[in-house]
Amino acid sequence: MGLMEEIRTNAQKYNKTIVLAEGTEERTLRAADIILGERIAQIILLGNPEEISRFQKENNLSNLDRATIIDPKNNPKKDFYAQMLFELRKSKGLTIEDANKLVEDPLYLATLLIKNKEADGEVAGAQNSTGNVLRPAFQVVKTLPGISVVSGAFIMLFEKHEFTDNGVLVFADCAVHPNPTDAELAQIAVVTAKTAKAIAGIEPRVAMLSFSTKGSAKHEMVDKVVSATRIARELDPTLQIDGELQADAAIVEAVGRSKAPGSNIAGKANVLVFPTLEVGNIAYKLVQRLAGAEAIGPILQGMAAPINDLSRGCSVSDIVNLVAITANQAAAMNG
Repeated sequence: MGLMEEIRTNAQKYNKTIVLAEGTEERTLRAADIILGERIAQIILLGNPEEISRFQKENNLSNLDRATIIDPKNNPKKDFYAQMLFELRKSKGLTIEDANKLVEDPLYLATLLIKNKEADGEVAGAQNSTGNVLRPAFQVVKTLPGISVVSGAFIMLFEKHEFTDNGVLVFADCAVHPNPTDAELAQIAVVTAKTAKAIAGIEPRVAMLSFSTKGSAKHEMVDKVVSATRIARELDPTLQIDGELQADAAIVEAVGRSKAPGSNIAGKANVLVFPTLEVGNIAYKLVQRLAGAEAIGPILQGMAAPINDLSRGCSVSDIVNLVAITANQAAAMNG
């Protein structure tokens, strides 16, 4: 069984509820029908019920009957959610009038459903930009305790297992935060390790990457990685982590022994944390194209509940897979 199949199978066991904010979007509705048919998750669709029903009938999507449909424009609980949002944001200057308007926005309503424990996670982005998806998430769901930064991990799947555990490596941050501080980089390391365990099913061994290995070069960018490694150990004393390591020292055993003797991570890393977004994004795309790796993600991490962002060019299969991943994240966070 491949990793994505395992993720779907696990999601079926967890039976989590995922809200799809873009509930009238064609690919989203087709994906929801598959998800409900395969019992990957319970689904809440946000959108006009008549529009959803029309599309369902025209395309014979019988499984959509099992979805919960909420119309943000005509929601019987609109006042409740408006008051909830007002209480959360009044210290930031939000008025009750503004709250009444915002709860008609599916992206805000989705986060309020999560906050009120009516949903375990959200998937959106087939029609909306990352900024639009994340803005209400930051305002309503917020980040995990002790975490101030959201990041994006990719699970990289390789046919050859020469430098990997069962063909799996996890890369971060490849999607969100351009130039993290040492403290933010440490947080990214800690949450990526959790993603590796919850989604990829591996025991994380984290390498903090740099162009230097154990002092082979001197630069402020190296100092950041060294400091981040120390902070990550303080945040999670159980974390298996080492740095700073060059990429070859992290994943090639012979190089690791030579450049970082005594390290329990060098040559054995399965989680690679990049010093900046620029490096991480370039690296995953090169590995994807040149090594033929399958890249699953980005999986957003650091939020207090799983909220994942799709590419606007996503396929139906992409949405199904991301819902399954979101369900796995929810299970790891909440049991």
